[in-house]
Amino acid sequence: MASSPSHEIEAQDQLVERGWRPFLRRNQRYLSAIGTLVVIALFGAAIFHLTAEVQYEDVVSALAGTSWRSVAAAILFTGLSFLALTFYDVGALDYIRRKLPYADVALTAACAYAVGNTAGFGPLSGGAIRYRSYSRLGLEPDDIGRVIAFVTLAFGLGLAAVTCLSLLAVGEYVAPLTGLDAFWLRIIAAVVLAGLLAVLTAGRSGHAFSIGRFTLRLPDSRTSSRQFLVTALDLASSATVLYVLLPSGTIGWPAFLAIYSIAVGLGVLSHVPAGLGVFETVIVATLGHAADVDAILGALVLYRLIYHVLPLLVALVVIVGIELRQLAGHPAASSLRRAGGRMTPLLLATLALVLSLMLVLSSVTPTPDENLAFLANYVSLPIVEGAHFLASLLGLALFIVARGLALRLDGAWWAAILIALVALLLSLVKAVALGEAGMLAFFLVGLLASRRLFVRPASLFGQALTLPWLTALGVICLGAFVVLLFVYRNVEYSHELWWQFEFSAEAPRGLRALLGVTIGASAVAIWSLMRPAATAIAPASNEDMERAIAILEAQDVSDANLVRMGDKSIMFSADGRAFIMYGRWGRSWVALFDPVGPVEAWPDLIWQFIETARSNGCRAVFYQVSPRGLAYYADAGLRAFRLGELAEVDLTRFEMKGGKWATLRHQVSRGQRDGLEFSVVEPADVPAILPELAAISDAWLAHHNAREKGFSLGAFDPQYLVTQPVAILKCQGRIVAFANILLTGTREEGSVDLMRFSPEAPKGSMDFLFAQLMEYLKAQGYRRFNLGMAPLSGMSSRSTAPVWDRAGRTFYEHGERFYNFKGLRAFKSKFHPHWQPRYLAASGGLNPILALMDATFLIGGGIKGAIKK
Repeated sequence: MASSPSHEIEAQDQLVERGWRPFLRRNQRYLSAIGTLVVIALFGAAIFHLTAEVQYEDVVSALAGTSWRSVAAAILFTGLSFLALTFYDVGALDYIRRKLPYADVALTAACAYAVGNTAGFGPLSGGAIRYRSYSRLGLEPDDIGRVIAFVTLAFGLGLAAVTCLSLLAVGEYVAPLTGLDAFWLRIIAAVVLAGLLAVLTAGRSGHAFSIGRFTLRLPDSRTSSRQFLVTALDLASSATVLYVLLPSGTIGWPAFLAIYSIAVGLGVLSHVPAGLGVFETVIVATLGHAADVDAILGALVLYRLIYHVLPLLVALVVIVGIELRQLAGHPAASSLRRAGGRMTPLLLATLALVLSLMLVLSSVTPTPDENLAFLANYVSLPIVEGAHFLASLLGLALFIVARGLALRLDGAWWAAILIALVALLLSLVKAVALGEAGMLAFFLVGLLASRRLFVRPASLFGQALTLPWLTALGVICLGAFVVLLFVYRNVEYSHELWWQFEFSAEAPRGLRALLGVTIGASAVAIWSLMRPAATAIAPASNEDMERAIAILEAQDVSDANLVRMGDKSIMFSADGRAFIMYGRWGRSWVALFDPVGPVEAWPDLIWQFIETARSNGCRAVFYQVSPRGLAYYADAGLRAFRLGELAEVDLTRFEMKGGKWATLRHQVSRGQRDGLEFSVVEPADVPAILPELAAISDAWLAHHNAREKGFSLGAFDPQYLVTQPVAILKCQGRIVAFANILLTGTREEGSVDLMRFSPEAPKGSMDFLFAQLMEYLKAQGYRRFNLGMAPLSGMSSRSTAPVWDRAGRTFYEHGERFYNFKGLRAFKSKFHPHWQPRYLAASGGLNPILALMDATFLIGGGIKGAIKK
């Protein structure tokens, strides 16, 4: 009898150790988020101290005084930098020997960097953009993971190399700005360069070298040198964007390149979204003695707008243009439209984040005097005060809606339309902010043009923000607080400020707006962190079972017959044509296989399952899914992680003739000499042989010191066995082995589930049974035989492969004491099958590891069952 959910959770909790290390492991995500907020707070305090002599008006004046020639040059170098960035992906695809049209690659890479540079955190990272786009363009998850790893490694190594080369050339100029002697700067740079050169030299021909038990395979010299040039061009161009905005003569360009590279590196290492505050602090700290700080701050604001926001707007313009019917109907735009449709929601979500930050920051900064004077003539003070406060809250609401846009919720689309319209009106009423209104109008146009993409009918208010989103929300609040302190640093605080209502009382207005945003953000955080408790899921009713069996009989996937076990819950699509069978362990809702039913019903059903799991405070997991559905899982925000490979035999070509079948022919001949007799018992006759089958099953379990499994494997259950035919082997008139056969009405595929034999069965009985069963199914008109999955098989060990793959490969090579990974694949290889990858689809971070553990416990029937055979 299955254990209750509360017992399952208690069983897991009993294994938890006591002490600070287990505490750190359990709360790693929360501690990391707190660390990010602490870092931004420290850097905020540092930049507040560094700008002690600077006034807000001075920064505005410096910003307004920037020449249009400098702005045009900055835009030009931004375009050159993004052109270089596209060649990271080109090089990665060339390295993994995959070819895609450059237009598709360039669009994907540009959008990935536009989102990654602006958002800079997990849900809206460049990796998510690449995963959604490249999966639609035909790349498998392994290839996409290698592309992401290659791009990340290439940028990191290139950044280190460019920084060190710059320090060697201009160390004496950088030393006074960093507080280190030029000699030691050059020594550090030389050591780092020597290490990089040694590693690249060792892999110059693309050969692998080992470090302990790990194998690292580096690109060849041609690829490495090409990627270094790409990185150098990218960093040189992006550094020049900021350099041309700085006051003339502030610092030499080579020295500035070194400082810029260091600032970018620290921003990346800080894990603060977009390096916000960290990058600015390093630039101000190193250049503050060489130029006016107000001019540097003005240049940094322009740099953020030109290099971060402008590419995002351009990417949206391009993709929205592709979405238009006139362009989408052009043959040359078809593949671009296919890729762009996957990226538009993420681009709009990122723009929503930018606009939310804009609304919050505008609420804590003063309105120009001439705008206030204009408003005083036409609008009453209560309306201005109310508009100012409500606009800040709309910024918070738009941040929350951004996540729904990324998930393509129809409710999020309507909410974004409403928020943008109201915010646009309020931006005019509170400050006559034409630039702010223009950005909101652009956002509205993008939403209207992409309406068809937001079709998921989910509750927006049921969406709890995940930890990365809450961290980003905390960064926005801290940033607004630092800006408020900077802008009104000359205003002495008093409690009376909260109650001052005048047109000229800007500081009180900013205080009230920040308080509203902070209270609202705290409420959202508390709501999101206090997830609903995981609830038990209802088992499938008899009526549900009948509906599911009727659906699977018309499909080609024989493994779907595992629904007959009755140990899984069933979720049907809205139209009733497809279903998902699933179970729960801990906080994971684990769906077994792809949805069963017509593929056109998959997307909505996948999303329905994910949404229902989340509404119950659980993670959605899809176990053993095929490549056929990867684009749908990617579109739902999940990532695919390889589990192993499924073996399929083409029965139309199955014939035990020729040299490669010699071993199997020998086993079949030996079985015949040993007196083995094969037959298939139809479902109606299975009850008569159940006692003999039960005796064989009990003996098999005792001999292997095993226990019954479940979920993705059938158990010896009489009600389950009588639903399908059973293949049996007899020896001297007695049954010595059996396997229940899984079939559907389409005769496309056959498979087996339980495979058990008596200890007295002749050696090689399973080989004999499988060979005879394949001959039988071929004669019955079946086209494929599913031999099942070989766990961890086919995982890549390349240096550019994801950590998941390399860890799985290592466990496959050295984990024989836990499971016979290689033996299982060797057994199935006897039948010369075609191997197809199978995946675990889950969200990123630690979720795949936790999900795989929960799936393992679900299959084993608990922790004790999972560690037994």
